Amino acid sequence: MSVAISNVKVIVFQLAYKEYAVPVEQVRSIEKLMPFTRVPRTESFVKGVVNLRGLVTPIIDLRDRFELEVTPYDENTRIIIISLTDKEVGLIVDAANDVIDLQSDEIEPQPEVVGTVKAEFISGVAKIDRRLLLLLQLDRILTPLNQG
Repeated sequence: MSVAISNVKVIVFQLAYKEYAVPVEQVRSIEKLMPFTRVPRTESFVKGVVNLRGLVTPIIDLRDRFELEVTPYDENTRIIIISLTDKEVGLIVDAANDVIDLQSDEIEPQPEVVGTVKAEFISGVAKIDRRLLLLLQLDRILTPLNQG
């Protein structure tokens, strides 16, 4: 039985000293932290909205969304602008590291327990050399936003 091996290009970013990855085709841009406007009566992890090139884009703090310790933003903090179906959303992360190619045989299914991040947000795990990348399931992270 032969298995077709395909490359997946991902953006790697840091959150609470762990590395996460999202498919590069879902990333519109990576921005430095910018001022955002708070929106009343939204989930605590929705930090507000920004006007990004004429588009009002909601901003989500992934630390808050994953129920991790929220820390002050610094010069490495980035907003990864994600495009999912008909929505654009900004994800606040500690740092955006690099872009890498993953082989499909380097990706394992989502484990039962993944440290401090809810397993429902993880689609798989990639082991590359000594690195462990958690692949995010973006539609699950944005679920509350899709209800409106």
